[in-house]
Amino acid sequence: MLQIVAVIASVMFAIGALCAVYRIVVGPSVLDRVIASDVLVATIICALGAEMALNRHTDTLPVLLVLALFAVLGSLSVARFLPSRDSA
Repeated sequence: MLQIVAVIASVMFAIGALCAVYRIVVGPSVLDRVIASDVLVATIICALGAEMALNRHTDTLPVLLVLALFAVLGSLSVARFLPSRDSA
């Protein structure tokens, strides 16, 4: 039963990652690409967390923390340095 759940979760993570990659490639604006990259990183983090729970280990926990840090810093830097649309 656990293997069936793992396969279903893996397929769902893969579909989410493929949708995010599609939005990164096709996205009409920079903000769409940034949001899609955040979604991709979040999907990878969730997949690694599910793998850790399934195999009952914590070896990839530092990788999760570094990915989360890069996701936050990337979003903040784009939000900071992207020119605003306000003319005031």
